[in-house]
Amino acid sequence: MGGFFDVPAKRKELEKLEEEIAAPNFWNDQEKAQKTVQLRSRLERQINRQESFETGVSDAEVLFEFAETDENSISELNDLISRLEKEVADAETEMLLSGETDANNAICSIQSGAGGTDAQDWAQMLLRMYLRWAEKRGFKVEILDEQSGSEAGIKSATFRVEGEYAYGLLACEAGVHRLVRISPFNSGGSRETSFASLFVSPEIDENIEVDIQDKDLRVDTYRSTGAGGQHVNTTDSAVRITHLPTGIVVTCQNQRSQIQNRAVAMQVLRSKLYELELEKRKAETAELEANKQDISFGSQIRNYTLQPYRLVKDTRTKFEESDVEYVLDGNIDEFIKEFLLFKKGRNN
Repeated sequence: MGGFFDVPAKRKELEKLEEEIAAPNFWNDQEKAQKTVQLRSRLERQINRQESFETGVSDAEVLFEFAETDENSISELNDLISRLEKEVADAETEMLLSGETDANNAICSIQSGAGGTDAQDWAQMLLRMYLRWAEKRGFKVEILDEQSGSEAGIKSATFRVEGEYAYGLLACEAGVHRLVRISPFNSGGSRETSFASLFVSPEIDENIEVDIQDKDLRVDTYRSTGAGGQHVNTTDSAVRITHLPTGIVVTCQNQRSQIQNRAVAMQVLRSKLYELELEKRKAETAELEANKQDISFGSQIRNYTLQPYRLVKDTRTKFEESDVEYVLDGNIDEFIKEFLLFKKGRNN
């Protein structure tokens, strides 16, 4: 970890970037300039985090000396050690992310699968899990579209996660998730199996060109159905865009006007098409095909079992956690890290 926490080296790298940005012709190449500015911001955040970590280590040394005679210092030391351990774990995870778009924001879609009302309820539970995870990491989340279930839960939801490495982290969660539990919607108290899926695309920069022809689009408008203020349920402001060549469908209904909903939907479509193009370039055919499987038996990446025993187990890495509520409350970082390590070992 020494290289990762080397602040002087990061500062030298930052100084070089500052010199590039100060050059008169810096903005002549817009795409390159944007990437440089983004890298500068990333380095600044890393330096701030590293300096905070080093300050924390120094504080821990002082508290350790006082802890022999002061109970309050013991409590402070334990809290500080817990925070430092989390910072190190986060840094180790980020070191495993090196993809072209890993540092980007993420566009996520949750879709209920086989299992009827139970599956729609499960989709909503998954949505909450990822919203809680994002909250714990300090990421910003915007719900772009949400389709309520017929009796409970949701049929689908699309949301944007803004934060450093949001895409790289959430891409590890893409796939089918399987829940086994006693159904709260079945009077007979039978055990039911439900499925829901998560699909993730990187939010792409406006300067990245994605060829979208108007003739390839079908745009439908309809009345919004979700909560959201006076503009909802009063006009046909919700927008659904179908990309005919690929069959990709995107929707947005939570903005204040049809124009805004269309703009956001187009941004989501651009991100999905960009991700599709990246997939075509990759040789990881087996992984891609797994993500495209039906949202049903045999295709899941993770099992969440509440009955007859309690366990969350990843089918890819075999990593497991017996505290199901802990996982469903958004504590999925260990699953993400284990998958990144698994993926790195597989590619080596």
